[in-house]
Amino acid sequence: MADRGARTTLGPALCGAVVLLSAFAVVRHLHGFNMVDMLVYRAEGEAVADGRDLYAMRLPGWDLAATYPPFAAMLFVPAGWFDVSLLRVLVTLANVALLALLVHLSFKLVGWPRRVDRPAALLLATGAGVFLEPVYTTFQYGQINLLIACLVLWDLTRSDAHRLKGVGIGLAMGIKLTPGVFAVYLLLTGRIRAALVSGGVFAGTVLLGGAVLPTDSFGFWTEHLWDSRRVGITELVDNQSVRGMVARLLSTNQPGTVGLLAGALVAVAGFTIAVLAARSTRMLRRAEAWGVLTVALTGVLISPISWSHHWIWCVPLLVLLGAEAAQESARALAWRERRWAWLLGGTALVFFSHTLWVVPKRSGLGIEPYWQPLASPYPLLGLAVLVVTAVRLHRRLRRPAGLPGTTAVPVLTEQS
Repeated sequence: MADRGARTTLGPALCGAVVLLSAFAVVRHLHGFNMVDMLVYRAEGEAVADGRDLYAMRLPGWDLAATYPPFAAMLFVPAGWFDVSLLRVLVTLANVALLALLVHLSFKLVGWPRRVDRPAALLLATGAGVFLEPVYTTFQYGQINLLIACLVLWDLTRSDAHRLKGVGIGLAMGIKLTPGVFAVYLLLTGRIRAALVSGGVFAGTVLLGGAVLPTDSFGFWTEHLWDSRRVGITELVDNQSVRGMVARLLSTNQPGTVGLLAGALVAVAGFTIAVLAARSTRMLRRAEAWGVLTVALTGVLISPISWSHHWIWCVPLLVLLGAEAAQESARALAWRERRWAWLLGGTALVFFSHTLWVVPKRSGLGIEPYWQPLASPYPLLGLAVLVVTAVRLHRRLRRPAGLPGTTAVPVLTEQS
């Protein structure tokens, strides 16, 4: 009966996904996505292929520079083989596939929904997911965030006993340094071998880049990596990090000690909460998922610049909150008592609403106080999730042994 019910929902889910993706295709055409980051990647690949100075390259008409390690630029070489118009189509289709893969890996991480319901859920989530602001902006700019997130979750959804666990994170670090927070997470949670594997793979990407592009590699690791001017302006509304939020509050592009201290406090708190969550499997349902998402949010919060499309982690976050809300709904509570459903709704509203793009003066300077929450929706939400997780852990850890609720609530698994 369950299989029959799943089959009957698959058809409507497919139709719904086709309608949503078709609507997105129309919006994409009307909006005229420039996919400028894709153009930067293509220019980097051409610079490598032509033997030109990678970090002296500037994208014509945009004056944008290369900011990723040499290993990433080497991976971008095939982009130069295609006409720009064709490349836009290929990158868009690839990102749709990667979004579907990210949804699948999120289901696997969370252990929800039931396996028989996942095909329909995956179709609908992929169709609706393209309208989440971080995902939408990833498509608009032709970014690689979905690839990075999939590499990380591919690793973190594998068994700790898997000998190759850590490879995905290491490759992601080689392309873009920020996924290094997940290697730290593996280390702090006692998964030493996986942490070492990720570090070893990352070191391999550095050595490979040095062997193929020695001059560019030396320049990147000694100079360009530390030049924040190559990345962007801190106080732009696009920057949804804690440092960016502080910069806008202070109306300055250099938040100085205040911004540094705020980031350090969030880093310490975030990693502490993540480690406690991962080690609370007997008290906290979906403990590993909460640990992983806490680290993911900590990473984008503490990065000096986290563009809105870096918040691609909203996809697994919404899946996790959806699982908690579904568990809650099974208890037949009144709506006012369904805290997870309210949190899920509020989180979805934040990521679907695109509020940061309606704030006047996108540069960030001179934003009126009443606009500040709409100018920094993601760091405010990320901090709120950290607080919710910390409070939940505190309550579980303080509950005396033997009282109801001290053991984990059974959750659906891959075999369910």
